[in-house]
Amino acid sequence: MMSSLLLAIVFLRILSGSIEIFAAFLIYRFNSLEHALKINAVLATIGPLIFLGAMYLGLTGLTQKINYNKMIFVYLGAALIFWGLRR
Repeated sequence: MMSSLLLAIVFLRILSGSIEIFAAFLIYRFNSLEHALKINAVLATIGPLIFLGAMYLGLTGLTQKINYNKMIFVYLGAALIFWGLRR
């Protein structure tokens, strides 16, 4: 049986994929470069939120299993990902 946290992460990823597919359909439907850029900008804000949500759920589940020193490295790794993505 899957844990509730793992099930929530799976749901977030399915939601993220569904949003991406729907956005691709909208880009195809509008057939406009301007609309494609607007839709892509919305996706650029939703993606990191889904990532943060999945990381939060995963880290919440791991807090009982790993020590705090390793947890600090995991948080630093997530912070470096966002630091590397900044413009």
